[in-house]
Amino acid sequence: MKKFTAGLTALVMVACLGAPSALAQDKGTIGIAMPTKSSARWISDGESMVKQFEEAGYETDLQYAEDDIPNQLAQIENMITKEVDALVIAAIDGTTLSNALANAAALDIPVIAYDRLIRDSGDVSYYATFDNFKVGVQQATSLVKGLEERFPDVSPWNVELFGGSPDDNNAYFFYDGAMSVLQPLIDEGKIEIKSGQMGMDTVGTLRWDGAVAQARMDNLLSAHYTDDTVHGVLSPYDGLSIGILSSLKGVGYGSGDTQMPIVTGQDAEVQSVKSILADEQYSTVFKDTRELARVTVGMVEALLAGGEPEINDTETYDNGVKVVPSYLLEPVSVDKSNWEEILVGSGYYEKSEIE
Repeated sequence: MKKFTAGLTALVMVACLGAPSALAQDKGTIGIAMPTKSSARWISDGESMVKQFEEAGYETDLQYAEDDIPNQLAQIENMITKEVDALVIAAIDGTTLSNALANAAALDIPVIAYDRLIRDSGDVSYYATFDNFKVGVQQATSLVKGLEERFPDVSPWNVELFGGSPDDNNAYFFYDGAMSVLQPLIDEGKIEIKSGQMGMDTVGTLRWDGAVAQARMDNLLSAHYTDDTVHGVLSPYDGLSIGILSSLKGVGYGSGDTQMPIVTGQDAEVQSVKSILADEQYSTVFKDTRELARVTVGMVEALLAGGEPEINDTETYDNGVKVVPSYLLEPVSVDKSNWEEILVGSGYYEKSEIE
């Protein structure tokens, strides 16, 4: 019997060595639905999750929908048909998935909303994200800090506001967090929104599209700043910041005696970090996707083992049907003074990628 057992063990070891995915198949398959590859941030998210899920012994089915809502819905429905063991979804439009998630629930497939809240569904198990209100606070705090440094003798500062995509629940948290800092300064007359354009219904940027942001900045400059100077722009995402900066540079900001306005961002994308070092973009907010993947993998592992995932928020994220239990990670504000410590020191980037 001992010889038989030893022989069987050897065969199993050989099989596993010959087929690296054999162990992963034992623990199941995780369906991962990401919005787009047009942002370096989402590519990093997908790679981090695949790596960590596979290290934990799972197979993965990673799909990108390229910001096409029907495409993402079809991808998720296909994963459900294949009866994946769990779904991790970064939704393009968080209001469009209710029927699909009902089908997932019927098959006992747990659903983790990844960084973007899925709305109008009671079938969202948990939510893994960052403290999105704090992201907005950090962006506005950095904006004010930059205004004080670059334009200390100006009053009021002329500032324009940009919001994220109105179909992304996070965009409202970013905006509200920022306005918790900026609104008192607007009320005091220290900041003027010269265009008068405020509120997510007015300043939102559908699909986080940098070209849309650039076109809007062009319009703001021609309509309100032919005889005035813009001192700051609240931008909630690096991809928008690049478009905004292109518009500003197009009319002479950042050249000659015309100083570049203070422009914020989010996601610490390589192009924007380089822009910060070139004294164009002023700051960004770093969200470590490796940590978000780690939290998400932990949630899935706990659920599939019949346990309770670790959470730290049970009040903030009401999706219209229920308050989704969540784990919120800490964002970090990054500018020229600390980029190397935060981004290179953490191993997120190699210094050579930036300089």
